[in-house]
Amino acid sequence: MAVGSQQPEDWVDGFLFVGNHLTLDFLNTKPILEGTPRELLPNASALVRWLAASGIVKTEKDRELVRAWSHTARAERFVRKLVAFRERLRAAVLRLESGLAPGDSFLAEMNMLLGIYPQRSILTKRGSKVSLNRSFEPRKSEDTWIPILAATTELLSTLEPSRIRKCESESCVIHFYDTSKRGSRRWCSMNICGNRLKVAAYQRRQRLAD
Repeated sequence: MAVGSQQPEDWVDGFLFVGNHLTLDFLNTKPILEGTPRELLPNASALVRWLAASGIVKTEKDRELVRAWSHTARAERFVRKLVAFRERLRAAVLRLESGLAPGDSFLAEMNMLLGIYPQRSILTKRGSKVSLNRSFEPRKSEDTWIPILAATTELLSTLEPSRIRKCESESCVIHFYDTSKRGSRRWCSMNICGNRLKVAAYQRRQRLAD
């Protein structure tokens, strides 16, 4: 993704959100900007910003919890583990996009992590209506696994694999889930790659017509 500027429609606090799914937005935290891979999660402070930008951390209570561990050595070690997992996730998503199931080792890792960091749910009542809601409190950096693993489980087991795609631009590494009615989305974003590819295609047609 050769990008000279960050379009406000696609970026929140320096992070790209065009994936239509939390797992893919997490995967997209290492885009190619101006021809160079850019790590958007270099440290725990960046992770805290991403948690807020992605909507994982919403309440003031949760913001206080993440601030408490955001500058610790433990959190920095966790970020390195999380980024390494992201690249194994990338390989699994690429397999899905090519029509293959994720590798056995990745599924084994997922099952191991799900056993350690399960998604918890609680029942809440409003009037006569009872709802089941996911419970998440980021009391330590490792709690970040919980929403990421839950979303990844959904991506691998529930979503239609044929709609999980990489942007068609050869220089782009952004993935997205196509929610369009026709299932015809081709680019990470019209603002980023779509307009550029359309202009390039038009210029090619003009050269052939000359």
